[in-house]
Amino acid sequence: MKAMIFAAGLGTRLGDITRRKPKALVEVGGEPMLKRVILKLKSAGIRDMVVNIHHHADAIRNYLAENSNFGVNIIISDESDCLLDTGGGLLKAREFLQGDEPILVHNADILTDFDISEMLRSHIESDAQITLLVGERPTSRYLLFNPDMRMVGWENIRTGEIRSPFTDINSMPVRRLAFGGVHIVNPEIFAVLEEYTNEAKFSITPFYTDSCSTLYIKGFIPHTSYNWIDIGKPDSLIAAESIASKLQPIPLQE
Repeated sequence: MKAMIFAAGLGTRLGDITRRKPKALVEVGGEPMLKRVILKLKSAGIRDMVVNIHHHADAIRNYLAENSNFGVNIIISDESDCLLDTGGGLLKAREFLQGDEPILVHNADILTDFDISEMLRSHIESDAQITLLVGERPTSRYLLFNPDMRMVGWENIRTGEIRSPFTDINSMPVRRLAFGGVHIVNPEIFAVLEEYTNEAKFSITPFYTDSCSTLYIKGFIPHTSYNWIDIGKPDSLIAAESIASKLQPIPLQE
């Protein structure tokens, strides 16, 4: 299994912090988020990873080199010239991620300790092409799922806007769940991604929304309780410090 870590974002909501450093190197509990994600994936048995870079790109490149890539194989997908967003970033990294195994995609700003192996088992057993970590968490924009946990649309509860390829979405029984920034995708979706838009820069969420009637996109909720937080805002970064103290110590570099 290979993985892609989205580490290219500007992190503008963190203000002065990310003017000086990339969001992926913001520390939580004394450790940069990128290190936490890499070692979490490594502890799950993943040894081949792609990390995309844009904002303070050299800082990430140098950090990885100084730490010998934490004992795993890391390829840099350089977006220094143009930040491609999540969909464009994943498609650009296609050549490094091809193969027969599912690909784990993880945002560098997500601090969480759920069991990746459980998510992978769920993905394989369901025959889903895409599996998304989701949860019952307050947000303004939700993914919509039918009773079988298949994705059927997207909703902005502030504006009332609903997007779905299903014409009967308004009469469907749906469950509103927040996306957790971790996905598992099969390599076969690259062909669909390539045909999705002529734009090099695009977000993955509209792709999922527009494609959920033709691709089997499944929501995954861990069976056991877990910690989760997006460290991308000042208040959540503060909250993440208390969460970090509850996590298992991150594994030592081999």
